[in-house]
Amino acid sequence: MDVQQRNITLGTAGHIDHGKTALITLLTGCDTDRLKIEKERGMSIELGFAPCTIAGTEIGIVDVPGHENFIKTMVAGATGIDGVILVIAADDGVMPQTREHMDILTLLGVEHGIVVLTKVDCVSADRVQTVTEQVKEFMVGTFLNRAPIFPISNITGEGFDAFYEGLNELVAAIPSRRVEGIFRVPLERSFSAKGYGTIVAGIPVSGSIEIGDEVMLLPQEKKGRIRAVQVYGHESSSAMAGQCAALNVPQWDHKEIERGDVVTIADYFATQQWYLCELKLLERERAELKNASQVKFHTGTSEAAGVVYLFQETNLKPGQKCLIQVRLNEPIVAGPRDHFILRSPSPARTIGGGIIVEGIARRLKRSHPEVIRDIQERAKAAATPKDFVEYCVKSAESLAADDKQISQRSKVPPEQLAELLTELVNEERIIQLVAKLYTHTDTAAHIQKNLIEIISQFHKKQPESPGIAREQFLIESGIRKDIFDELVKLMLSNSTLTDRKGRLALPEHREQFGDLESDLLKKIDMLFHDRPFNPPELQEIIDGTGATMPDVTKSLRILVEQQRLVRIDQKLMFHADAVAQARERVVSHIQKDGMLESVKFKYMINTTRKYAIPLLDYFDKIGVTRRVGYTRYLGKAAK
Repeated sequence: MDVQQRNITLGTAGHIDHGKTALITLLTGCDTDRLKIEKERGMSIELGFAPCTIAGTEIGIVDVPGHENFIKTMVAGATGIDGVILVIAADDGVMPQTREHMDILTLLGVEHGIVVLTKVDCVSADRVQTVTEQVKEFMVGTFLNRAPIFPISNITGEGFDAFYEGLNELVAAIPSRRVEGIFRVPLERSFSAKGYGTIVAGIPVSGSIEIGDEVMLLPQEKKGRIRAVQVYGHESSSAMAGQCAALNVPQWDHKEIERGDVVTIADYFATQQWYLCELKLLERERAELKNASQVKFHTGTSEAAGVVYLFQETNLKPGQKCLIQVRLNEPIVAGPRDHFILRSPSPARTIGGGIIVEGIARRLKRSHPEVIRDIQERAKAAATPKDFVEYCVKSAESLAADDKQISQRSKVPPEQLAELLTELVNEERIIQLVAKLYTHTDTAAHIQKNLIEIISQFHKKQPESPGIAREQFLIESGIRKDIFDELVKLMLSNSTLTDRKGRLALPEHREQFGDLESDLLKKIDMLFHDRPFNPPELQEIIDGTGATMPDVTKSLRILVEQQRLVRIDQKLMFHADAVAQARERVVSHIQKDGMLESVKFKYMINTTRKYAIPLLDYFDKIGVTRRVGYTRYLGKAAK
């Protein structure tokens, strides 16, 4: 019969010496105690892995140690499981590590499982019934409430058939792990195999990988390439989230790799010491968590000591929830939506756990209201990839982000990200500025409000002007040019702004002039119009109009803005009609003769070199002509 592999992994849990390893051996034929010391002491110390075929479906099983001294190892193994086989011995009943293991599984988000009552061959039928009732009472209010309980003997095999059928139903009820996100596997162990080199093993928490793919080892920041893959102990071409996988990467040295290290794709994850998290304290623990408490922080397969800082709380009561930031003594690798466990160092016990929102660069100021609002919004958004992608766009430092930046922060691969971005654009939650640049709808509205205010103030200060110059507008906006350009384009398209004589204005704005100001503008305009190619200088204008220098200077600026005058350089202006006439003559001449020698131009417009050369240079600048030595050819703007 063909065996179908599913990417789910079960794990054992329970007190020491309750028969977890023996049960796995009975089920799979695999002895997961592989170390000599485990054989000698008769107890599991390290994690054990075994492939398991249930009704034609192959899955993975992780066997965890039950001793209280190895809780950190238990957490490392339980992190990757989708369902639990909770093992309780009929002679002992519910014990301390039974309770702590259940707490950890609950905090890690495990939702599926069964209970196995072992050592029934060692006790009476009445004892089995008594312990069964005790277990039912213990499971009330937990994710195992009303879970089936299977009495079994690992020695005689009594009860195995019912257990096997229950296990089959459990596997069928657990959905396969979703294969999305960036490939990442917190490592359980590493070793070397002759002819292969380094092999690393663990349960991927997201994504998939294939032979030949390049991967990154963190925190070592060493790249390597997948040479071979095993899934559930069988050769495979790929590995995916939820599978017990072993990856052969010969470029690495297995002696430099430890449990807690991570294999992933380059450019997405980095080691960090600060993390923003959502924490819930266990109700059964009769101890408060004070701000700045020392803790042990477990996530993935890593463990690190650290300090917890509470937001908006001084002391956290049992059963309460709170946003926290934790500073670890050494950096680890974790991502949004990863589960974590908190344990107190002394006395050593599990006190709570929750969800990582994301890594942060530094400590956040817990007393600032805007910080509190942001972390609350961030924590809410981090619950789903789509909402977190939206948050990444909304909180982009430069007010917009491209798809690569969004992908790297949200940990969503490009192909999946493209779909989410399209959905968010269609839902009008974000705006696509250009091909790969996005801003949030709220951000765009806020920027546009500021831009309108800038133009409103400009109109108040210079009511005679048709509008603000684009360059000045950009500078006063203080935003990135590409974002500015796209938002201005958007505002022009929806008539929030209008382009008036090459300047930007509010649609309702009209230039305002006093009678004296209008008279002076007409006089200056006429002076330039009557002297097209030997325009008047400043003093000539003052003398000719009888106006003051400030009034003349202001009028010249207005006439340039009104496009009645064209500023050729810092000191020289021509009437717009004269510039148009000169341009027509230049273009016509070059179209006829193929070129224009610079020296001829002054004769064409009957002026001197003082005015002719700057005007030709201006035509070069705006692309009407193209200069080669002392010869002009037609430029792109003339065609």
